[in-house]
Amino acid sequence: MSAVGAVVPPTVRAWRADPYADALRSGRGPLFLRRGDGWLLPLDVERWCAAPDRADATALDRCRGPVLDVGCGPGRLVAALAALRHTALGVDVNQAAVDRTIRAGGSALCRSVFEPLPREGAWGTVLLMDGNIGIGGDPVALLRRAAELARPDGLLIVEAAPHDVDERVEVRVDDGHGPQGAPFPWARVGRRALAAHAAAAGWRVTRAWHASHRTFVELSRG
Repeated sequence: MSAVGAVVPPTVRAWRADPYADALRSGRGPLFLRRGDGWLLPLDVERWCAAPDRADATALDRCRGPVLDVGCGPGRLVAALAALRHTALGVDVNQAAVDRTIRAGGSALCRSVFEPLPREGAWGTVLLMDGNIGIGGDPVALLRRAAELARPDGLLIVEAAPHDVDERVEVRVDDGHGPQGAPFPWARVGRRALAAHAAAAGWRVTRAWHASHRTFVELSRG
């Protein structure tokens, strides 16, 4: 956890805001990330709160060793991995997400990926699903952090944007009644840009695939 009295980064404060927590508790949206120009990125709360779908299964089938799910949200993937007898841990900055993960049968910590985490350097697979490559607004920094968390022969599975995009923006959480809280940095990265960012962070693409209009990329540090 963050030290008592420490300054909480804007990104963490935003994801602890009531609209996001309320959506996770109810299991439904609407919920968006709103750019300063009014553009909205819909967040698929209903899918996150449901059981893993066929596209999720294509990523889960690739997991090996203990699995760390970064930005686990309501924990559908962590719970599914636990049911398959994987050692799995979710991390999320929102307590409502952590609580829902635990109720679903998974294990989770309310913590930022950039804070100290258990088993650093020993995770067999690190997951960045549901657009979580955007965390922090700096994909290279996040990929480097993932390299610190994974073991040397570990995998990183990233869900990329389904189209060719590479942008860093400031956004706010929006529940359909207007943006909430301070803006925070976010990123959207497609498959081509992800390959370039991965190389800069010491990863290489070992596999990429599409499922149900979603794009996944497997990375290793071979």
